Amino acid sequence: MIAALLPLLLCQLVGEAVSRALHLPLPGPVLGLILMLAGFALWPGLLNRVRPLAQGFLGHLSLLFVPAGVGVVGHLDELSRTGLPLLVALVVSTVLAITVGALTFAAVARWTGSRADIE
Repeated sequence: MIAALLPLLLCQLVGEAVSRALHLPLPGPVLGLILMLAGFALWPGLLNRVRPLAQGFLGHLSLLFVPAGVGVVGHLDELSRTGLPLLVALVVSTVLAITVGALTFAAVARWTGSRADIE
């Protein structure tokens, strides 16, 4: 377990240090994930070492939603005041994201010449 956890934490630490030292707008854990991906490409044995830990995390991923749920319940009074604007923002941003994704897909399809696939 420690042998599997060490590369994960080390990549996160290096990513956080680089992000802070260079004042990058990218979060340290994201840089750490990029480093981990590079490590998987360079040392295939690393993937086999980390796999059991990753599968354990994924098996209990739902536990990460518990703090968010507690936070929502803890701020129900705030949610009752700002619920409608939040709902509108969620719906509008979802519609915009779907629209932009579809338009981007159509533009790339036209650009690559696979127009028959989108009609």
